[in-house]
Amino acid sequence: MEVFALSGVRETYESLNLEPKPIRPHILAAATVVFGDDYYSGRRETINLSGFVQLNKWPMPGFEHKVDEKGYAEFETELISAPEVGIKGFSYELDDRIQVLSNPFLPNSGHVRQIVPGKNFPAEFYIRRFGILESSTLRLAHRNVIDIYGVVDSVPPFKKPLTGPYNGKPRGDGPFEVAQAVNVVRGTTLPEAWYPSNDNNEPVGITPNLFFAPSAGPCMSMLVDPSMIMQTSLEGRISLEFNGKTVHVDLAGDHLKAGGAEVLLFGPDKHTEGPGVLAQLARVAVVGHSPELGGRVMLRASWPRVSGGTLGTGSEDSLSRVSFPSDLHIDAEFELVTPRETLYATNAVHINGKLRDMDATGTELSLDGTDTALVTTDGQARGRLTGVTLVMREAIVGETAAVNI
Repeated sequence: MEVFALSGVRETYESLNLEPKPIRPHILAAATVVFGDDYYSGRRETINLSGFVQLNKWPMPGFEHKVDEKGYAEFETELISAPEVGIKGFSYELDDRIQVLSNPFLPNSGHVRQIVPGKNFPAEFYIRRFGILESSTLRLAHRNVIDIYGVVDSVPPFKKPLTGPYNGKPRGDGPFEVAQAVNVVRGTTLPEAWYPSNDNNEPVGITPNLFFAPSAGPCMSMLVDPSMIMQTSLEGRISLEFNGKTVHVDLAGDHLKAGGAEVLLFGPDKHTEGPGVLAQLARVAVVGHSPELGGRVMLRASWPRVSGGTLGTGSEDSLSRVSFPSDLHIDAEFELVTPRETLYATNAVHINGKLRDMDATGTELSLDGTDTALVTTDGQARGRLTGVTLVMREAIVGETAAVNI
């Protein structure tokens, strides 16, 4: 027996009065990658990604809205390929920028469909994903479609600012069971192997270079609607207590290589918390060298645990009302990747500084307050993060963040 909308009013997506134009939002994403040709022994890395996507949809020409014989309404969508569209991040294992794009030779089509017939939301969001993965030395493709699925409560399905991608805060790079939050989508047909690609974006050979894993970040993504996006190179230093010694590590990350940091600012019109501007440290990737930790290390922002904060006094009724220089406060959730293992901060550390203006260049963020233990996935203590200083260098600031910058 079918379940129908309890109100007695049979909704369809025509009632949303969607405009016949694309959705072009900012996207936050993560992929847990297993490197090498052996899925069972390769090292895992969860790579934070972000960028700019274009979702074409009904009622644009060529897209349909329909109601099936059982009363379920749905409309068609497609994730398109364009030079500025895609997601990018920095990989510790590759020591390189990576970007994931839509394969322009294959359809990345999908739908939004009612879960209860006659009731628009919550709804099923589904995309058949064919991607291309690029670094400075690699161009990879996969053979099978990656089915992307999630439950959404609006169109566009923007995630509430400063909320995380999981129902909970898991620690580690997997494997573990993934319970994603509403308005978060994930790949459901993983693991998937990626192979060298020819000029037609077709996989070549039978030996993969890497795999997308089903956890911790199974091609997870969420759309956000910030007022402003800052992509900035970073230089700085962290201080650690490790094996009874104080260790200092100089770090740097170049935003042109998808390193450094991405900061999102949400004016009061973009959130429901009243006046004031919310801030999110969406990505961090700064790399240095430490003999005490075994070699090259990278400080990154956690994907499961949001690094959130504020800009300004908290009384501003719009982002344009922020007076500069202005206080930027972030409760940062850090992780430290080392040659031996990845270490996870047990609690957020408060970093703050004066944002000189919207250009951001020259702003210094420093740890102010309690330090944090660094532990392994299973909670074994390895040391403490006792100091953080990060200075913003060259920055690109705007309302969008194209992948080809």
